[in-house]
Amino acid sequence: MSAANTSPALKNNVLMNILATRWTALAPRERVMVGSAIALIAAAVLWWVGISPALAKLRQAREAAPQLDAQLQLMRAQASEAASLKAQRALSYDESLRSLENSVKTLGAGASLSVSDARASITLRGVSGDALAAWLAQVRANARLVPSELRLKKAAGATPAVTLWDGSIVLSLPTR
Repeated sequence: MSAANTSPALKNNVLMNILATRWTALAPRERVMVGSAIALIAAAVLWWVGISPALAKLRQAREAAPQLDAQLQLMRAQASEAASLKAQRALSYDESLRSLENSVKTLGAGASLSVSDARASITLRGVSGDALAAWLAQVRANARLVPSELRLKKAAGATPAVTLWDGSIVLSLPTR
């Protein structure tokens, strides 16, 4: 029989016979030591391949859980806000413009409003970041408008404690 004609099953059978013969040739004390070494190697491989990576992933999941819960709460709040904004009735051109005019007054003398057809441009000069953020939220909620263009840069008179902004904001008004 040539080496090319031997099947894997036959090779395995021959190998098992050789190992069984050597096993029986070992003294009982040697069998215990070889068996213990095989068990130790099998346990180490099981630990490195199966248990240790799973425990590391579990540890990572426990550490990430609070952050993921916070993100989930934020997403739920944003979804709720989006649903409430979607449920509000649309404002007419005149209602949106009136609300926008009233809100621009809250920015003070650093803001001016000009309206051209369905676009409202607000020019800002030295408006604080906090006032601008509150104003944008107010415009979104009350006038139901969001900026279509936004060009801002830090104003020259800004201090580390208060950031001032110059620039322009363009809002698209509802059609008449």
